[in-house]
Parts: sequence; C-alpha cells; structure tokens
Amino acid sequence: MKSQIAVSVLACTSAAFAHTIFQRVHVNGVDQGYLKGVRHPTVRHGLARGWYHFWTDNNLGMQYNGPITDVTSNDIICNGGPNPLVTPYPTDIIDIPAGAKAAIQYNNVLQPNGYDPTNSADPVDPTHKGPVMIYMAKVPSALQTDVTGLGWFKVFEDGYDGTNWGVDRMVVNHGVVNFTIPSCIPSGNYFLRAEMIALHGASSYPGAQFYPGCAQVNIVGGGSTQPATVSLPGAYKGTDP
Repeated sequence: MKSQIAVSVLACTSAAFAHTIFQRVHVNGVDQGYLKGVRHPTVRHGLARGWYHFWTDNNLGMQYNGPITDVTSNDIICNGGPNPLVTPYPTDIIDIPAGAKAAIQYNNVLQPNGYDPTNSADPVDPTHKGPVMIYMAKVPSALQTDVTGLGWFKVFEDGYDGTNWGVDRMVVNHGVVNFTIPSCIPSGNYFLRAEMIALHGASSYPGAQFYPGCAQVNIVGGGSTQPATVSLPGAYKGTDP
C-alpha cells in the first residue's frame, strides 16, 4: 500500500531548524493535550547555544526533530534512532469513536503552547514539500513497547493536487492535519502513526526525509472490517521511483 504519488526515497541534509515533530492529537475538534499519548523525542538542554536562536532564547536546548532517512530501519515506524524517544512511554491512551473527525498536529520543535507565529519554520520550513499520511495498526495494548512486526493500514493521504502538496496545506493550517477515523474498523487499541515526507532533497538515496510519530489510541464503537496491511519497515524501498 505505497503512496499513490511518486515518492523518491532518496537523501539530503538541511538546516536542523527546518524539521518537525508530531506532538498532538485532536478528536472531534478537541485538542487532547500537548504530548498526551504521543511517543516523542527528548530534548538535550544546554547543547544548542549559538546554533538557532529560537531554541536558545526559549531555553529549549537541542531539539531532536530531524528526519529518518533509512527506510529499512525500525526508526521508520514511530521515530527514534537519531531522535531518541522519551522513555518510559506515555501511559495515556486517547479514546476516539469510530467514524470521528480527528487530527494530528506537527510543530517545528516541542512547543507546549502549540503553533508559534514568530517561528517561520513552524510547523516545518515551507520548502519541505511532500505528502502527509496517517496509518493505524491494531495492537493488544497501545501501551506495549514493541512497535515492530505490526500490520499497518493507511487511513489518510494528502499528496500533490497539481498545485500544492499536503505539507503546503499543513503549513497553512498551522501544523494541523484533519482526517476521519474509519467507522468500519474493529474497536480496541491501536497505534496511530503520522507521517510527513519532505522531498526537497530527493535526488539520491537516502534522501527523502521521513518525519514519523505514533500516538496511543483506543477506538470505540467500531465495526468488523479487517483492512489490508503493509509492514514497516518494508512498505518503502530505496529504489522506489
């Protein structure tokens, strides 16, 4: 179940301040709270002096908000690796009714107050063109630590419409991406996986920049449909056009 758009899974580097982090879930228009139920990178305070004024002026330290570029790594699932995740993981599980209007929110750095209009790279530098997607995976418990070996199904994709990319619309909407939870999927615990792909440097492998993140959710009032799934890693290859 690869993206229907042409995605070159290739490499690049860019200024660290242009990156982004998934950090909020909204349910039927209600923000569930900063980092609630979201597995997120940590912060190294005191190591960013003289690098990017937004971090230093706000005492945010080194932000682990960089991309995942190795599509064969387990880090492609829920982040981690070069962006160490905070452990233990959150103990919150967000209840979402099947069929609900939901949203995920990205911001440039970990921002308790949400969108920052003074930061031109929030939610991400607007040169980072590409799609935004949402996947889900059914799990015995959304609190389990292991995210490998799961079956992931896509519930949303915002790609290129001939003029703008999904990221363009995300930027206009201050990092918020709206989608609908399928009404037919079974009730129970899931990982909800947000994925933004930046293609501005996609000219040689590894170069597409993946910004994944996972939230812990519980679907209530669901149906009985078992969607077809893909594996992560496995859904993307470095040779994909």
